[in-house]
Amino acid sequence: MIRAFLAIDLPASLRAVVTRAQEELKKSGADVKWVPPGNVHLTLKFFGNITEERVEALAQAASRVAGEQTPFSLTLTQAGAFPSPKNPRVVWLGVGGNLEAIAEFHRRLEAAFAALGFPPEDRPFAPHLTLGRVRSPAGRLELSRRLATLPPVEAPPFQVSEIVLFRSNLSPQGATYLPLKIIPLGV
Repeated sequence: MIRAFLAIDLPASLRAVVTRAQEELKKSGADVKWVPPGNVHLTLKFFGNITEERVEALAQAASRVAGEQTPFSLTLTQAGAFPSPKNPRVVWLGVGGNLEAIAEFHRRLEAAFAALGFPPEDRPFAPHLTLGRVRSPAGRLELSRRLATLPPVEAPPFQVSEIVLFRSNLSPQGATYLPLKIIPLGV
């Protein structure tokens, strides 16, 4: 079985922006498991544990949808948290730019995957980059305060011209992500 997800990988040039945001939020002293900057990505669909045969079917479906999608531009905006900054459980960096394009692309991907037996998410799609997951209430108040006062990140827009089907390997040291298939847009 392969634990797999489809994502937009963050350009290497923006990893420093992620690191700066995390460093600022780490000053809260909150009990957060921070995502290594090299692992930060924008998840389009989490598939869970699937067989190798399913991986190929999903890659083909994603390729068909991606082939009809022209590349689009996104930006990084500001930090926030789910379910809310006052009650942070997942700390994230927001995404702006061509949100209509990513929302429509996501909708078409969900429809293609639903046809293969992967139902759409119950929650509305909220594009974001997960920075960390809160493990306990320790430091949560200070984390909330820092989230409220952290200025929007300063980063140039980035072009989304491909998506990646990743394999996620879990270990006590954390997750490692291995690209299974890089899928270009508009091809």
